Amino acid sequence: MAISRGRLAGLAAVLVLALGGAAGLAAAAASGHHSRTAPDGAVTVSEGPAVPAHGAYFGARVRGDAYTESAEIAAVDRLQQSIGRRLAIVHVYHLWSDPFPSSSDVAFLRQGSTLLLSWSGTDTLAIIAGRYDHMIRQRALAMKSIGKPIFLEWRWEMDRSGLQTQIHSPADYIKAWDHIRSIFAQEHVTNVAWVWCPTALGFATGKAAAYYPGNNEVDWVCADAYPGYGPYRSFANVVAPFLSWASQHSKPVMIGEYGVPTTYGTQRRAQWLMDAAQTVQGDQQIKALVYFDANAKRAYALDVGSPALEAFRRIAHFRYFNPAGLP
Repeated sequence: MAISRGRLAGLAAVLVLALGGAAGLAAAAASGHHSRTAPDGAVTVSEGPAVPAHGAYFGARVRGDAYTESAEIAAVDRLQQSIGRRLAIVHVYHLWSDPFPSSSDVAFLRQGSTLLLSWSGTDTLAIIAGRYDHMIRQRALAMKSIGKPIFLEWRWEMDRSGLQTQIHSPADYIKAWDHIRSIFAQEHVTNVAWVWCPTALGFATGKAAAYYPGNNEVDWVCADAYPGYGPYRSFANVVAPFLSWASQHSKPVMIGEYGVPTTYGTQRRAQWLMDAAQTVQGDQQIKALVYFDANAKRAYALDVGSPALEAFRRIAHFRYFNPAGLP
């Protein structure tokens, strides 16, 4: 929203705008903290995930063999063993009414990973009307009680056509986003970084930008980037429209989901992943890269023994993708 709104405006955001572009982003990253003013006037310092001064976080969504907490934990363990290191970000998904945290959420936090929590939505008009305020407040307090940094991605891919009966309009989406954030601010939730994440395709078609809540309301900008099942498209080609838009906003960038389809063939998939890593290293604004190894049809699966998994393992050990020095 417009800067004149002031709500939740952070000192770091002011510095970023004043310094501009990469220099401003570096200034914010140096501390990893930023201040916000809550509706009651109290100033709180954010302790959300820090922006790496150099490099990018490396993570994944990994789905288990069954829809159980233990299966999800085991799946993440298997991938980590395969690549020989811990994931800096573990991507988890919660339905709108799901309690938080789940036992798998707790397990991933205990191993030292940061959660990227994708929280699905409901009817935006109901949120705006205050129908879910009690539940939102419960979730805010639960996330606060965790006491560890969390990336929160509310209603990702809001620009998808299949969600429009729930979203209604970009204006309604933004009002719902602001409503949820205001409740978190009232509860002084300081450990959450707000990640806004439409589809990369939405920037190519010109739809996504209309849903942007504004620099004061977003901590990280994000896109989910898939090349599709048709003719070969590089990662660089898929993300180019999004990165062009993001370059106009002094915000750290996350690729919240990306995947290379099995239809590309074994060796070509491996090269696609290596090229993706090169693209990320070439754009200093990208600070997090999170693979999606969870498609129901295993279209993007990193199968054991595959060249794609070997490429993923190699990338995981690039120093650039381990800014925190995780084992």
